[in-house]
Parts: sequence; structure tokens; C-alpha cells
Amino acid sequence: MIKALLLVCLFVFSGFIESPAPPVRLFDGRTFRGWEGDTTGTWRIRDGALVGGSLEKQVPHNDFLCTTRSYADFELTLQWKLVGTGFVNGGVQLRSQRLTDPAYEMTGYQADLGTGYWGSLYDESRRNKTLVAPDSSLIKRLLRPNDWNDYRIRCEGPRIRLWLNGKQTVDYVEQDPAIPRAGLIGLQIHGGGKAEAAYKNIVLRALP
Repeated sequence: MIKALLLVCLFVFSGFIESPAPPVRLFDGRTFRGWEGDTTGTWRIRDGALVGGSLEKQVPHNDFLCTTRSYADFELTLQWKLVGTGFVNGGVQLRSQRLTDPAYEMTGYQADLGTGYWGSLYDESRRNKTLVAPDSSLIKRLLRPNDWNDYRIRCEGPRIRLWLNGKQTVDYVEQDPAIPRAGLIGLQIHGGGKAEAAYKNIVLRALP
């Protein structure tokens, strides 16, 4: 009887430990609380979204708004919209760090956005290459140009997966053990175009 009771308690306790963490909103829709970057020039809050860049003048260089804390294993969901003319590009940084020179740059994985990069995984300011790119025909079916789209991003150990509008576009396993598995989350507006990148409904769930 005692042994059976101990087994039940162990089962309940282990289930409690392994229960998934509750989702957390990283952006409250009103303030920059929990974020840092150029919030007086490049980045602003509009209609419940974080918006970077400009449609009136060329964005002079890459710029990132990033979280003030680091994350390791997590599932992140958000909505994004990318509009403009010229070179129009953005992205979501994962397990990344701020650079000091130039201070506006970041280095790390990026869930990329832009023509030729939609739904792909890029290595920003590190290996400077696309690590995985989905088939262009899949992107053509999935993408909602100049409208809100959904990203689901899952980082778990060395494995990174991306979903664009509900369909998986990336399943990547990092082979280099020296690459950090924790870091900041960042939002990018790329330089070179008259463009705006907007991000909203940013929700993170930590993985056990």
C-alpha cells in the first residue's frame, strides 16, 4: 500500500515538473517594456505593433529592437508584416547577441523575411549565409504579401524549426557545439530600402 502510494506521488510530482510553462507575452502592445534599441528614431509602437523603418526615407542601415533578457529553449509565435520599396527585408533574431561595433547590429540565427529569404534561417553577422531555405513554390503558396503573416519558431537544443503561416519551412540541427544555444530575441528592419517591418502578438513559451 505504501509502495503504491509512493509511486502515485512520484508520478504526480514528475508530471508537475514536466508540465509546460505558461505562455508569456513579450510585448504588451503599448510600451517598450522588456525591449531595448533605438526607440526614439527607428522603432515606434503603432496600432499594437512594434514598427521599424520608414516608408518616406531610405533606412540607412540594419537596426534591431531586442529583448532585455536571454532565452534558451522556447517556442515563439508572432505576426509580422513587411512593406516598402527597394531592398525590403527584416527578420526575427534567435539566440543572438548585440555587437559593439557597430552597436546597432546583432549576431546569431535569424528567421528571415524578404524576397528570396521568406521562411528561411539565416546566420546574421556570423557565418553570413542562409543555413536552410524552403522551396520557392511552397513560399509562393503560403505568403500573404504586404499583409500580416504568422511565424512559429521552436528552438530546442541544437534543433531549430520554423513554420510560416502554419507550414514548416525549416528543420535545422546545428552541428557546431561552439554556437551558443541561448541569447536575445531581436526584431530587424534591414537597411537599404524605404521599408517598414511590423511585429505584433509576440508570445513565448519556455520549453523544459
